[in-house]
Amino acid sequence: MNSAASESADGTFVETARRSDTIHADLANNPGRYRMLTGDRPTGALHVGHYFGSLRNRVKMQSLGVETYVVIADYQVLTDRDSVDQIPQNVRDLVLDYLAAGLDPDNRLTHVFCHSHVPALNQLLVPFLTLVGMGELDRNPTVKEEIEAAGLTHVNAAMYTYPVHQAADILFCKGNVVPVGRDQLPHIELTRKIARRFNQRFCAQSSPVFPEPDALLSDAPKILGLDGGQKMSKSRGNTIMLKATADETRALLKKAKTDTDRNITYDPVRRPEVSNLLLLLSLCTGEDPGREAERIGDRGSGALKQTLTDALNDTLAPLRARRQELEQDAVGVVKRTLTLGNQVANEVGNATLREMRAAMKMDYGVV
Repeated sequence: MNSAASESADGTFVETARRSDTIHADLANNPGRYRMLTGDRPTGALHVGHYFGSLRNRVKMQSLGVETYVVIADYQVLTDRDSVDQIPQNVRDLVLDYLAAGLDPDNRLTHVFCHSHVPALNQLLVPFLTLVGMGELDRNPTVKEEIEAAGLTHVNAAMYTYPVHQAADILFCKGNVVPVGRDQLPHIELTRKIARRFNQRFCAQSSPVFPEPDALLSDAPKILGLDGGQKMSKSRGNTIMLKATADETRALLKKAKTDTDRNITYDPVRRPEVSNLLLLLSLCTGEDPGREAERIGDRGSGALKQTLTDALNDTLAPLRARRQELEQDAVGVVKRTLTLGNQVANEVGNATLREMRAAMKMDYGVV
């Protein structure tokens, strides 16, 4: 990236961060102004990185009164995986983890739905594709990273148009805030462009159909895996699953990578493994990681791991107990949750599609 492009990108981020800060400050006072879209691909049960990185914040948004659509992006799994055999079990695990963490579909604010079960959402994709140039898809850095992470040598068209799929996910329900990290901002920026271009092209003589959604930047820090070197990921085997037992959590943390210095300090650059464990501890206790390091002092990594084990098990105990309860009728719980969510998503998606067709003058004789 040349200097001019770098300065432009920095300026865009500063403006995005400013808007995000404004929204964060307004959420508690005016939750009804916002409709949030978030979600996950069903590639397995969730781990502690998901919990501290996004799931806990979704529950917070729910408690503030923000209407939230949670998409289980099952179609997107097809972009980089040949087998779909595990998708039903993975969807089940996602729903149980959501509910155990505190998402509540009965409150009429949180709607958990499957991408594949909302036809109107996918109808948005074709018009949206006409608003995006091939060069924009070529340049999207997130797509390149996904391709590299999956180790793909053959890239199908669905992967290539992944950002446009995400735009449809966001705009079908007219989502106006999307919680993301900085690395996902290119997707949000493209979604904003698609919404703007559609409104300019088809709504010049009428009200805009789509909002230009804002990124709600997460203040959750990047959580590394137990190897201390890479982001926590199921595929890398460096995670602690939310549904793990207390004993399983203890065994996994005993194997977590640290270093030979007995004096525990918080230094993410020079001591990433120890600092990552301190970060997890601070997320459990609410204390500064540097302060947690001072409390452990020269008692070594064994004391750090034991302290973290106790704190993490205490933090997750209610979630794990609730998940065990839900497991007693997992089939019924999952079916009911998705039936409710899919119904709302279809009602909203159909209304958006009717509005979209009218703007495009394609509602030929439709009542």
